[in-house]
Amino acid sequence: MSSDVRTLSTTHKDGDALPVGVIGVGSMGSNHARILSQLQGANLIGVNDVDQHRASDVALSNGTHALERSELLRSVDAVSVAVPTAYHYEVVKECIEAGVDVLVEKPFVDDIAKGKELARLARRNDIVLQVGHIERFNPAVQAVIDIVSDLELIAISTTRVGPPLSRVVSDDVVLDLMVHDLDIVLAIADEIPTTIDATGRRDGQYATAQLTFPDELVCTLTASRVTQRRMREMEITCDNCQITVDYLDQSVNIHRHASPEYTQNDGTIAYRNESVIERPLIETEEPLKRELSAFIEASRNDSTPVVTAEDGLRVLEVAIEITREVGIQTEPKVYSQ
Repeated sequence: MSSDVRTLSTTHKDGDALPVGVIGVGSMGSNHARILSQLQGANLIGVNDVDQHRASDVALSNGTHALERSELLRSVDAVSVAVPTAYHYEVVKECIEAGVDVLVEKPFVDDIAKGKELARLARRNDIVLQVGHIERFNPAVQAVIDIVSDLELIAISTTRVGPPLSRVVSDDVVLDLMVHDLDIVLAIADEIPTTIDATGRRDGQYATAQLTFPDELVCTLTASRVTQRRMREMEITCDNCQITVDYLDQSVNIHRHASPEYTQNDGTIAYRNESVIERPLIETEEPLKRELSAFIEASRNDSTPVVTAEDGLRVLEVAIEITREVGIQTEPKVYSQ
């Protein structure tokens, strides 16, 4: 791996850019590297991966270097961690102890006690620690969170399903897919559920859960890797409207009923009840770009990130309870198309 770090740091970006790196450049991490290499205000110093050939290829594609982890941490102020969940704890701890701000992919960790330890360690060392719940940065989701803030919520339903994967997956469908929607639901409700009921397949490929909250808000979440149609949707039932969100095309529709009208014609009475659909203007943008931009800003300003370690732990606690309810028992495997 290359050691010519400082040469790159002074020529790759302008001098005011934050020196950053990526640890773990698999399917997700390579996208982190792609965006950070182009992001205004970020200087991608290097990438690291246990697969040195993979690291070298990703580095070459993004105009940076493949570095040993210790060398990378000596050269950056912030790092994105996209290694498998089982290694989050040890890698994030090493970053924090090196004084480097961290964005760690979801789920935060695979053990709540270790997650709490990392959160305490980050606070003690004044380190920005952000958890990568990317849908929080989906423009449609951000718009809806603003819209529902003053509405009386009755129910939320989410669907995140698709066909089998062709890559290695170490997390079950709850920890891999449903956590996205759990994060959004918990952010909207701003409370911990009072009851959790769940069912699904024990192989971890399909799960559905129902959460109830103290204010009687009811949330139903479905996640699947065995559904041939790919869907990423949310429906929110409010006292005076129904809101639908499509995560994929980043659209929001607000359905309202106009007041019913009764008209008389030739001695007969006709009834009409019109529906009104509002479509807020959404400025579409890649959620990962928004997420990384927010992380860079939080690191630069030493401010609280949008998705904190405490947010990540809250999601993890609910997700683990759901997996227990379902009785999921899985081993990492390759899923064929």
